[in-house]
Amino acid sequence: MAENLLAIDCGTQSVRALLFNPQGDLLAKARVPIEPYFSTAPGLAEQDPNVFWDALCQACRQLFTHNEAQKDSITAVSITTQRATVVNLDKNGSPLRPAIIWLDQRRAEEFPPVKGVWGAAFTLSGTKPTVEYLQAQCEANWIHLHQPDIWEKTYKFTYLSGYLTHLLVGQFVDSIGCQVGYMPFDYKKQTWAASSHWYWQALAVKPDKLVDLVPVGEQLGKITPEAARQTGIPVGLPLIAAAADKACEVLGAGSLEPNVACLSYGTAATINTTHKKYVEIIPLIPPYPAAVPDLYNMELQIYRGYWMVNWFKNEFGLRELRLAKETGVEPEVLFDELVNNVPPGSQGLVLQPYWSPGLRHPGPEARGAVIGFNDMHTRAHLYRAILEGLAYALRDGKERTEKRAKTTIDQVRIAGGGSQSDAAMQLTADVFGLPVSRPHLYEASGLGAAINAAVGVGIHADYPSALNAMTRLGDTFNPDPKSHAAYDQLYNEIYLRMYKRLQPFYKAMQKIALPSK
Repeated sequence: MAENLLAIDCGTQSVRALLFNPQGDLLAKARVPIEPYFSTAPGLAEQDPNVFWDALCQACRQLFTHNEAQKDSITAVSITTQRATVVNLDKNGSPLRPAIIWLDQRRAEEFPPVKGVWGAAFTLSGTKPTVEYLQAQCEANWIHLHQPDIWEKTYKFTYLSGYLTHLLVGQFVDSIGCQVGYMPFDYKKQTWAASSHWYWQALAVKPDKLVDLVPVGEQLGKITPEAARQTGIPVGLPLIAAAADKACEVLGAGSLEPNVACLSYGTAATINTTHKKYVEIIPLIPPYPAAVPDLYNMELQIYRGYWMVNWFKNEFGLRELRLAKETGVEPEVLFDELVNNVPPGSQGLVLQPYWSPGLRHPGPEARGAVIGFNDMHTRAHLYRAILEGLAYALRDGKERTEKRAKTTIDQVRIAGGGSQSDAAMQLTADVFGLPVSRPHLYEASGLGAAINAAVGVGIHADYPSALNAMTRLGDTFNPDPKSHAAYDQLYNEIYLRMYKRLQPFYKAMQKIALPSK
């Protein structure tokens, strides 16, 4: 009986085709690296949408080349993608311009402010700067202002998930679980906003440019003959709506209870918990749709996250990268040795990982900072301080979540590329003072998408049953009491005070015109 599941995971740095069985075992995998983006000016991050489609097709064909006999075992397909990457499509579904990648930092400063009753309410409540920030961040507003001809020709404005879904099933449709970004989406009701919502004043997008939405776990359509020809996926298979990559990662890690936090150590580092109730951790910053219908993921994000780790490797880790290539050892092993050669707390070197501005905390003026340097510090100390700074920031997110949700987080799961590092796992356990566990396999977001597909076609009756069958814990790391005590003191006495003390300097730097080269 055909019961295997094909999950496609389109991330920031690669596209992966993953074949799972109903027990959550990864049967086969194909990975195609992609360039995350190109930049034509400082702060811009764009990519040809066909890069993602071509990589998707290549990954599927590679998978089937080595697993042709298993092709007939597939009963459903699902796709999960990076969030908040947007595409302008014409009536034929062809891109009108490069996709704007979620890492893009352009701003539509000139877009008209919200006026009338809503504008007065935002002024009185002190949330006007938040609304103005959201307007400036909205990619549709920028295109409307700076490329009006493109905006006029745009038939549908959608996320990357909607673009790839159209190519697979031939319909302008997307999953509710993929709606994360600057669109007129009502996060509480999990549908496009009502006509009376202030979003329609704040954003350039109008209803006719939006695709239809389908709940996670329901069918988006069936694989068309043309998609089958290009990908090798059998024609007619159902494409089941999955959520965006972070939400699928939470599901694949088995984190469906509010007391279980899922940390994602990916390009963006996040802490997520799943809730039945809609709660905004920061006013006007919504919880996102979970990978289960009618649930919410409360999330706090460190925008650059484990991008900082890659930055360190490229700028300071060439010795380890070269040695790993020469010896055939995974680079993470050598970088773990760097971490383990430095004591917890990095001998007083403390890093604040706000290397990209935020909205409320950190604010739009935010920058990164490293304090405490002295003559004993080496690049190994800096590398460990990066990992510790990310863990401090996510612990801060944990405490903010607990306060807003009025719940206690007592379990931590870690997924994403950084979870492959034993040193990072142990360090996180020590900072949080809690046991932290990996999911049983690294491809947690792909597994989450496969779970959506499994429930969608009835292989498992519901999500609790699917999680029980398809997820389990891998390695668990317990906190060291002595290390936790040291981290606790650094976190409370130094880290939590850094941002407020440095904020005036960050604001001053906003006013200083610095040369770009």
